[in-house]
Amino acid sequence: MRLVYMAAGLVCVGLGIVGLILPVMPTVVFFLIAAILFARSNPAWEARIMEHPRLGPPIRAFRERGVIRPWAKISAVGAMTVSCVGAIIAFDGIWSYAPAAICSLCALYILTRPSR
Repeated sequence: MRLVYMAAGLVCVGLGIVGLILPVMPTVVFFLIAAILFARSNPAWEARIMEHPRLGPPIRAFRERGVIRPWAKISAVGAMTVSCVGAIIAFDGIWSYAPAAICSLCALYILTRPSR
């Protein structure tokens, strides 16, 4: 099972690196998931993520206190809004509203987290 967690963590690190390059992909979320997976498979790699000078503080804040910074909330909810409007415009029928329903629940979760 350790290998499965490690492989999934490496996939999340890869997606996080892609997120550093592409503005439409989240970065911290993937590194957060990778840290959680590495906690079960390779604590040294988890420590490297948690100690990273740029990515470590938001990941530690979320894991320890459930904090999401205000700018991150605005970015996440804004990106979800743009994506959902695009889906409603691009697709036809009731399925075009499924992403909006899911994103609404995610936005509700994000907005109810503490900011500090």
